[in-house]
Amino acid sequence: MSQGTTVTITDAAKRRIFAMLDVDGDGVITRAEYLARVDRAAAAMGRGADHPVVGAARAAHEEVWADMDADHDGRVTFEEYRTWAGHDAFERSCRPALGSLFDVADLDGDGRLSREEFTRLRVASRNTAQDADRAFDDLDTGHAGFVGRDAYLAGIHDYVTTGASPMAAVYGSPNGI
Repeated sequence: MSQGTTVTITDAAKRRIFAMLDVDGDGVITRAEYLARVDRAAAAMGRGADHPVVGAARAAHEEVWADMDADHDGRVTFEEYRTWAGHDAFERSCRPALGSLFDVADLDGDGRLSREEFTRLRVASRNTAQDADRAFDDLDTGHAGFVGRDAYLAGIHDYVTTGASPMAAVYGSPNGI
C-alpha cells in the first residue's frame, strides 16, 4: 500500500484479484495474460479489435501493465502485485483501465450497463455468472435494472482498497474478506 493513505487491502483480497489475473495459475501474471482481458471483454461484447473503445481499453491496460510491472521483467509476481495494489495505483492507472472495460461493455454508450452487459463483462473477467448476478443486484441499489459507470468503478475501488464492497461478490466473497 502506498504511503499517505490509511486504507489498506487485505492479502486475501489481493490474492483473489491476483488469481483472477493469473490466468494459467503459474504464480505470475504475464503481459499477455493481463492484456488478454481486453480481448476477452471485446469478444464477449462482440466488438472487434479495431473498434475505438477496444483500442482505448488496450492503451489503458498497457498503462496499468507498465505501472504494475515495477521491475520491467515482463512478469508480475504476487509480491510485486501486493506492493503495487491499493488506492494510489487504482487512481493512477486502474480507474482509467477499468472504466475502459466498462465502455467496451456499454454497447449503447449510455453510461450504464444492463444486467446482461454487466454479466458478460464480468464473466469475460473470469467471474462466474452467479457471482456477477449477485454483484449486479448489490450495485443496482435503485433497482432500475442498470449499473452506472460511477457505481461500478466505486464498487471496484472499494474492493481493491478495503476488500469489502458490493463488487466483493464477483470475487467469490459476498461479505467482504
